[in-house]
Amino acid sequence: MSGNRKKSKSQRSAWGVPTLGLGLALVAVLGLVSLLTPVGGKVKRGLKEVFGSEVIIVEKERVDPDRAPPVSLEPPTPLESDPDPSFPPGVLTPPDGVDIRQLSKGIDLKVTFDSSSGELASMERGNREAYLAEYALKVRMPRAARSSEELTQTSPHLLKILPGLETLLPGAEVSAWYRQLYANKAARLKGNVGRLDEVLSRHNFYDCETILNLRSEESGQRLFLMQSEMDVVSDGSDGDRLSRMPDEIVNSTNYQPFTSYRWKKTGSTPNPMVAGWERRIGNARREIGEGGAGQERKAWLLNRIKMLETGIADMKIASFLIAEYDPFIVIPVNVLADRRDPYAPNVGDFAIVVHGGVPYPAIVGDAGPSFKVGEASLRMAREINAKANPYSRPVSDLTVTYLVFPRSADDPKSAPDHAHWRRRCGELVDKVGGLGEGVELHEWKDLLSAE
Repeated sequence: MSGNRKKSKSQRSAWGVPTLGLGLALVAVLGLVSLLTPVGGKVKRGLKEVFGSEVIIVEKERVDPDRAPPVSLEPPTPLESDPDPSFPPGVLTPPDGVDIRQLSKGIDLKVTFDSSSGELASMERGNREAYLAEYALKVRMPRAARSSEELTQTSPHLLKILPGLETLLPGAEVSAWYRQLYANKAARLKGNVGRLDEVLSRHNFYDCETILNLRSEESGQRLFLMQSEMDVVSDGSDGDRLSRMPDEIVNSTNYQPFTSYRWKKTGSTPNPMVAGWERRIGNARREIGEGGAGQERKAWLLNRIKMLETGIADMKIASFLIAEYDPFIVIPVNVLADRRDPYAPNVGDFAIVVHGGVPYPAIVGDAGPSFKVGEASLRMAREINAKANPYSRPVSDLTVTYLVFPRSADDPKSAPDHAHWRRRCGELVDKVGGLGEGVELHEWKDLLSAE
């Protein structure tokens, strides 16, 4: 007999609901679930986001050299006003007995079924309100941690490592960049509210515990303090220090040769990433020469060639940090580009990363998206967690404290000198109370000396 044979009216579901009513409920529920659930997940840097996994791909906007030119640090727009605290309106309040399903983005989907009497089927078929699924994305905007008690909830060793913070915190102010960060997150949610495959996950929405402006009355030293998680950046290149890189990196269309921290190239050894970019130029010109590309494709290829040529020219005159070898942190691009806020970090500023009872000296080395914080180089990530890699963050909880000394960057910028970075961080931390008894800054080994 056919497997599609209809069931009798007397057959009932496992919940004791008539099959017809259950069918309508399932149609509504499944339709809504299919609308809200990303199919296969969004591909990020060659991998899919793992459903329900703690290892979540970094939601960082990277420039694909085959698709778009590198992002320049344009002057930021003025700070936006705080988001509406009631955002978003129209929150569903389902009755008891709701069916709750957790989506891959960490969003709890509350599903209800509601039916009522209507008109003739021929009339209701054309009524858009008669057969309708609705959902509302409800988001609670967090407040910033401010007191020593709140800061040590996530970083219990913080005041033992930096006891001077105890005297600075009473005068601390929540940075405008904390409010701006969550305003940018809210704006991104609003823009993608109908496409949950593009919506920030719960994890990446709540990625910042606080951003504070601190200042020592005694020395006048300012301090930008941020508590977050730690994601991984794996970009950068420098032919003078590392003349060869693996083929999978050289030929990658995702790997970026550039970091925001850069300096004038001093050696004659070519940047190893140039070869891969030149091959892509050759492939693009070959495709144009074969004559099979349409006008739109040809225009795209020409723009691609121009972008690649610009990047190659940049790699011939400048060197960049290498995430696998240099300890640096990432700050949102709109913060780095700002020159109005005296507490806002700039590229090259010295920084200390505190995690697990250890202070790690570093610099601000790269720019990230304006809706995401908490990212460091692969070198820093592996020092904190040996299992870290470009697709697996070293720290998922908001237990990392980033302290940046604004306007402390060396001028002019030069090739990384990790011993010098450590000395400068030591001098600067002394201006805000110094390190605790028995605490020393981590000492970075030069991994490239053996290359």
